[in-house]
Amino acid sequence: MQRNWVALSRSVDLTKTVTEGLCFATLDALVAIGAAQGELHEQARQIASTCFGRRVFVRAVVEVSNYCRENCRYCGMRRDNRRLDRFRARLDLLQELLLHHRPSSVTDINIQAGEDPIVVREVVLPLIKTLRAQTQLGISVCLGTLNSQLYANLQQTGASIYIMKFEMADSQNYSEMGGPGALSERVDHIRTLARMGWHVSSGFIVGLPGQGPQDLLANLAFACELPLDGCSVSPFIPGDETPLAAAPSGSIDLTLNCMAGLRLMRPGWVIPAVSALNLAEPGTGYRRGLRCGANLVTINLTPKELRGDYLLYKRDRFIMTEERILSAISAEGLTPSTQSLAAFYQQRESCLNVGAGHRLGAVHPQVVG
Repeated sequence: MQRNWVALSRSVDLTKTVTEGLCFATLDALVAIGAAQGELHEQARQIASTCFGRRVFVRAVVEVSNYCRENCRYCGMRRDNRRLDRFRARLDLLQELLLHHRPSSVTDINIQAGEDPIVVREVVLPLIKTLRAQTQLGISVCLGTLNSQLYANLQQTGASIYIMKFEMADSQNYSEMGGPGALSERVDHIRTLARMGWHVSSGFIVGLPGQGPQDLLANLAFACELPLDGCSVSPFIPGDETPLAAAPSGSIDLTLNCMAGLRLMRPGWVIPAVSALNLAEPGTGYRRGLRCGANLVTINLTPKELRGDYLLYKRDRFIMTEERILSAISAEGLTPSTQSLAAFYQQRESCLNVGAGHRLGAVHPQVVG
């Protein structure tokens, strides 16, 4: 029995070849369980394998500040959390860590912080300058909404990938959850970054209070309307020090099905397996993410003395070490990529510029039914 995992957009001209970007995930895909879910995830895994082989990109993250001027109701680093000990990591310690003590499997570094322009100017920019001068690492940043001058400074210094999550596609829910600024503003910044030449990755949350399957379908469709090179899907984890502490966690199955749906809709995207999968389903969640199309993993290199106060979810964090990451990759028959994510994007652009006409390794999603 063939199932309707993806469907044609209503605007598609059926007399023309169906290409990537003309399909969207269906409710069948989103709510699949049991054997149907296994079929969906296997199709997503096969598409990822066709596009990227059995390799996954391995990056490391350093969390450099938990100061944040935003007040998201789902995040423990929200500015109203007065119980949190705030920190900005020391530049010299980060330089020593990343230059001399990073795992050999790491090809990219993601520098992440709360929305804190001070740390961008005082720590992030000089850190990127050091990394660019002394390593071949790809550099991505996840620093929130900044001004155009800081975006330009970060890019000129050597970063090429910007992660800015839209979190949810419904503007009213976004406002009620205290998302950064307005959703329209967030999207404007995503589009600005893309126009500046950044490779932009975004993401959304599954299982926020009041969210239903139709909201998740809207998230999937919204992601595909944006000028992105990748997108994450994170299960909602109620933070201990947030207004949503008593809410239930997001469904691991809905999360994984959304990941698989993204892979079918956007075969050439980079889709990470996020650490929160371990919290949504301890012991198996992360590996299940690798089975449904994820092709990016992240090792946490934040200094131990700072991790507890980088409060995205709970203080009792499940830290993805190199050992855990490589073990999960190996168990799923995957291998670490020796090419950085930044170099992959650069190579893909070069091929496009000489007339390749399509993304490296891209395949078109099959329209079923």
